[in-house]
This record gives sequence, structure tokens and C-alpha cells, in this order.
Amino acid sequence: MVQERGMALVTGASSGIGREVAIRLAKRGFRVIGAARRMDRLNQLASQYGNIIPKKVDLSDSENVEALCRYILEYPKPISVLVNNAGYSIRGALEDVPVSDVRRLFEVNLFALIRITQACLPGMRKQRNGTIVNLSSVAGKFAFPMSGVYAATKHAVEAISDALRAEVRPFGIRVITIRPGAIATEFNEVANRLTGDLMARTYPDYKPLYESSGAAIGRIFSQFTIPGPGIIADLIEEIVLSETPKPVYTAGPLVKEFLEPRLKMDDEAFDKYMAEKTGLMGLQV
Repeated sequence: MVQERGMALVTGASSGIGREVAIRLAKRGFRVIGAARRMDRLNQLASQYGNIIPKKVDLSDSENVEALCRYILEYPKPISVLVNNAGYSIRGALEDVPVSDVRRLFEVNLFALIRITQACLPGMRKQRNGTIVNLSSVAGKFAFPMSGVYAATKHAVEAISDALRAEVRPFGIRVITIRPGAIATEFNEVANRLTGDLMARTYPDYKPLYESSGAAIGRIFSQFTIPGPGIIADLIEEIVLSETPKPVYTAGPLVKEFLEPRLKMDDEAFDKYMAEKTGLMGLQV
């Protein structure tokens, strides 16, 4: 018989890492609130696992987020595990990205994460126990060209996580950051769809940059077999069940190739390293 555990909340639970995490926690005996936009997928998940509660939410809509927070605060049992997984990316040179798109990206990747965490913390403080897992990215420590706004949201997640970890440790609450590398989910497909055809609308000056960096990054990714979401879901399951989890975990491609050099090199050396790796060193337009 599976041991009954507490309540868990997983955002972005309709696909990818979030879906796999919800399943693993449900199998471990947690009652899981799976939150996402696509209710059809959530209902399908709930039909397979009786202890998954589907909850529709659009994290880009502040009223939707507030409704979810009221639901959390009014729920009879406190959330003991929060997995802030939901997030997406848009791409483009900074001059090509509309500020409205940047705002929406921050709403989903950062502001919703903050607000939902705020709603879960009172219950965790009351029980002097809780685990918060924030999905950052290897991009939380460096930025690829043409992905600056996405990296900015993840840099912010890193900062929030570091400060929060210190703030809530006295209450027995653990805050863990995960920095995945490239993972085979719908993430890339969604990023491409939301970004659209940059080459068709960018300024001519930028086209050589897109071409050079795209070719270089393509060569980098061709060296890897990209793992599925299970590698991160397994890690989150291990973290949640651990008595002594580490504050930060990394997994997947790009960790050794980019994250480790970033953590070892000074700024000048890493700037040169990135320019060379992404095909922009010495490019003149």
C-alpha cells in the first residue's frame, strides 16, 4: 500500500516535465493539484490517477493567478510540495522582441511563480515544513544570443530562489533550484511558434547574426542526444523524498559545455568563450 503523503501543487502539469512530475508524486502518495491551461490534458491525467486534481489556470492572466491563489489558501489542507515548473521561451535579438511579449514572458516565468509561492508559504510556515522546487535553466546563469529575455526571467528565478532559501530555512522549508539543460519536450516547438519567422521581419543588419549563431548552435546541439522529461522528473521525485536535498541541481546537455565554464571563468573569458561557441566572434556586418 502506498504511504499517504501531503498535498503537492505542480504548475505546467499538462505536458513535459510537469506532467511527469505530477504522475511520480501521485504514485508516491501525494494528492497533486495539477495546474495548467489545457484542461483536456489535465482531465485525462486525472482519469488515470485518482489523486490528481485538475485545475485550469492561465499564468499570463493575473486574475487567473489570483483565483488559483485563493483556491490554495482556502483548500482544507496546506500545500507541502510546490513545483514551479511552468514556463516558456521566445527568441530574437532584443531589438526584435516587442515589449508586450517580454511582459507576458515575465508574467508566466517569474511573477506567477512569485505569487503562487506567496500563496503556499502560509501553510508551509504553519506546519514548519515544506519543499519548493523552482525550475530555472542553465540559461539562469548565462544567456545565449537571441535568447536574452528568456534568460533574464531565469536569472530572476535564480535570485528569488537564493533569497527565499535563506528567508524560509528557519521554518523548516526547503527551496531547491533545478537548472535543466536541453530537454525533449514541447518547449522548443512552443518557442518557435510564439517567436514566428524572425528572418522575415528582422532588420537586414541582424540577418547575418541569426544565420551565424543559428548554424553554430545547431552544430552544438547535433552533438547531443536530447533526453526526455523523465530525467528531470526523476530528479524532482528524488529531491522531494530526500531528507537533505542540495540547494541546486543540474542535469542534461549544455551543463558541461556551457554551465560549468560559466561557473569557472571570469566574465571576460566567458564572453570570449560564448562568442566563439555561438559563431559571433569576429563577425562584422
